[in-house]
Amino acid sequence: MLDASESPAVAPISRVRTPHETRIERGEPVGLAAEVGQSKRARIQRMLEGFRDQPIRLNVDRARLLTESMKRTEGQPMVLRWAKALAHILQNLPIHIEDDELLVGSAGPPGRYAVVYCELVGPGRFYTHPHELVPSKPGEPILITEEDVATLKGDILPYWTDNAYHTATMNALPEETRRLMERIFVVTPTASGRSMLAWAHDYGKVLERGIGSIRNEVAERLAALDPFDTAAWVEKRPFLEAVEIVCDAMVAFAHRYAELARSMAGSEPREERRRELLEIAEICERVPEHPARTFHEAVQSQWFVQTVSRLEQAVGGVIGNGRIDQYLYPYYRRDLDEGRITEDEALTLLESIWIGMARSTDLYAKPGMPSLTDGFAHWEATTIGGLAPDGQDASNELSYLILKSKREFPLNYPDLAARIHSRTPNAFLHAVAETIKDGSGFPKLFCDDEIIPLLVAKGGSMEEANDYCVTGCSETKMLNREGIATGCAWINLGAILEMTLRDGRMGCYGNGLVGLSTGDPRTFKTFEELWDAFTRQIENVVQHTFIQQHVSDTLKSRHIASPMFSMLHDLCMESCKDIHSGPIEDALYLGFFDVMGFGTVIDSLAAIRSLVFEEEKLSMDELLEALDADFAGHEAVRQMCLHAPKYGNNDPAVDQIGHDIEACFSGLAHRHTSAFGGELDLRYVSVTSHIPLGAVVGATPDGRKAREPLSESISPSQGRDVKGPTATLMSISSTKCAQYKERAARLLNMKLSPASLAGEEGTRKLMALIRTACDMKMWHIQFNIINRDTLLRAQQDPEKYRNLLVRVAGYSAYFVDLTPALQNEIIRRTEHEF
Repeated sequence: MLDASESPAVAPISRVRTPHETRIERGEPVGLAAEVGQSKRARIQRMLEGFRDQPIRLNVDRARLLTESMKRTEGQPMVLRWAKALAHILQNLPIHIEDDELLVGSAGPPGRYAVVYCELVGPGRFYTHPHELVPSKPGEPILITEEDVATLKGDILPYWTDNAYHTATMNALPEETRRLMERIFVVTPTASGRSMLAWAHDYGKVLERGIGSIRNEVAERLAALDPFDTAAWVEKRPFLEAVEIVCDAMVAFAHRYAELARSMAGSEPREERRRELLEIAEICERVPEHPARTFHEAVQSQWFVQTVSRLEQAVGGVIGNGRIDQYLYPYYRRDLDEGRITEDEALTLLESIWIGMARSTDLYAKPGMPSLTDGFAHWEATTIGGLAPDGQDASNELSYLILKSKREFPLNYPDLAARIHSRTPNAFLHAVAETIKDGSGFPKLFCDDEIIPLLVAKGGSMEEANDYCVTGCSETKMLNREGIATGCAWINLGAILEMTLRDGRMGCYGNGLVGLSTGDPRTFKTFEELWDAFTRQIENVVQHTFIQQHVSDTLKSRHIASPMFSMLHDLCMESCKDIHSGPIEDALYLGFFDVMGFGTVIDSLAAIRSLVFEEEKLSMDELLEALDADFAGHEAVRQMCLHAPKYGNNDPAVDQIGHDIEACFSGLAHRHTSAFGGELDLRYVSVTSHIPLGAVVGATPDGRKAREPLSESISPSQGRDVKGPTATLMSISSTKCAQYKERAARLLNMKLSPASLAGEEGTRKLMALIRTACDMKMWHIQFNIINRDTLLRAQQDPEKYRNLLVRVAGYSAYFVDLTPALQNEIIRRTEHEF
């Protein structure tokens, strides 16, 4: 069994390489993978040249303009203030059109950029402490100038420090809850690190109706308001006026690009580019104000909505693309039939979206925080496949075209998600499997047979549930039905175990009391006594987690509003309420909380039960002494812990512990009602937080040493699942507590060797494994198809391997951009052969 404390050694070079590995080994520059694609989509090839060499420019323009407007509107309703601020941004943000662009619109300067969300003052973003702000040095990946620093320190941060959502939330918490939240890696609140949870917009609404239609509807509703209906006048009118302002601002923003394109065309010496600029001008004069008529207009309209969304608020994981193969397909099919577009021209437009998204980086760069979203994580989820609202399979020609793009497009954009169900056509599943085999970690897979029944159980109709889209890392949304907006908390299960074994204390916090005093485990005579102490610690942590969520939910509308988002949500428009403003009639509030270190704690409790209480090979005192010493001088004890039964190997006794842990959390969630009458669901989605959360946890009884990473998401501990992928799936399925509906994403990362998937036979084996995962009702499964020796050589020669992509969590990232701790964690994940 692999010892997680050992440094990885270079392995012999494997003979079977993925296409992605082969391109890296050959030293091919960043560009489209297929030569025919490079020639037919030469524009995209040119736009990709040198892309990864561009630094990420910190863009303070949005923060400056937001602050200017908010200072002028104090005392007005928040939704109206936010609309005026967004209009001020769209009117004054510097704009540009880059050479070769066919899609226009940007939330930042030319090249790669990161938007500053100054309203999120708190522990979630790097610019929360002015004294830490210094200009960049040459060669640093993030570019911040002296002028940027002066603007942030002088004009922006002082205002938001006094108006901080994070500060207000922390001050409103009960003392005992605040103390626990201040132990940031025991419970990690995320509400103030993002304006809202991961979402996608109802892009189809804009494509079909146009922004002008929404504005006309709002104008009619404003005119119809009874001036003596004071409730409507006070509560609904500000919302409607805000929507009217945003509609006008979005149309004017598009028209600014039309004017710029025409101006550039007037001085453009190249005839072909001059025609392109004039076409861009005509399209921007039409969309998003009016309904789209062509594929190009539809894609441009969608991109304008995405761009404005980035300027309105910080959506967790970045705003998603929704079911892109559904709302764009009618335009694609019609243009093909009428001869207006070719497949390669459509790919060029789609890949223009991918490049636009890749230019915008969601930045968490405060010291100590990148480890939560290592490698510039992003989740602009792009959903394909799955069921249509009527229950039929929804895959179409555009679904296949997007998969083709993913195999050929070299960047880790878009975050492609494929929905799979029991009736997914073999042809579509084959295309998905071939794309996974390419080796860059795409697409991630979501199982309709698990997700749809749960969404119905939570209150969605069959049509709404069938039409869900993937958002963020592992979330799903019924776009016009759900209403949850506030970021939720992460719970460190490893810390809870340590508090159980230390009578409520943790070594990294000076052995002071963090949890409940549940007794000295040396006095426990049975495993049941230990389990009782463990569940009491869980109950305490969950109670305070739910309290902070209630406070975060109820305070948010005083600090943040999202009028553009809200005008695209049916229920917000019907009720004339901003998405952040509290309970909206008929909306489903499906929040969540994440539990980290599931596999680590299952293995630890299994080891205690086996070694201390059943086989009596160790006393509790001997085990605790070894843990306190981080196993130094206790290697024999550690070897016993390492070789105790482990989760992930279809061991019913071990897996039952996982089921019982889930039953404890789910039962507590079942008893709870959130601030707006909804639920908080149990999830296992660690992103990369299992690295820093592990750093506060001492040695654990599974043989893990102090400060090492915890297990990630629902996956077994790294290197502990040794009986093949089917056994791993069986264990995960066995831990699910299906009696409750208060559960959501269970994210499984699985690493497979390229040799086991070679050729058509390998593709068929992967298809069968995916079918098995779907039959066993996994929520989310994703694959790393890569050789261990490739990762080891990338550590030794990062420059040669700087474009090597790996699947991290719900996203793929460049391996050399990850911290050494996360690199080693990925290397140590079990590489299955089958």
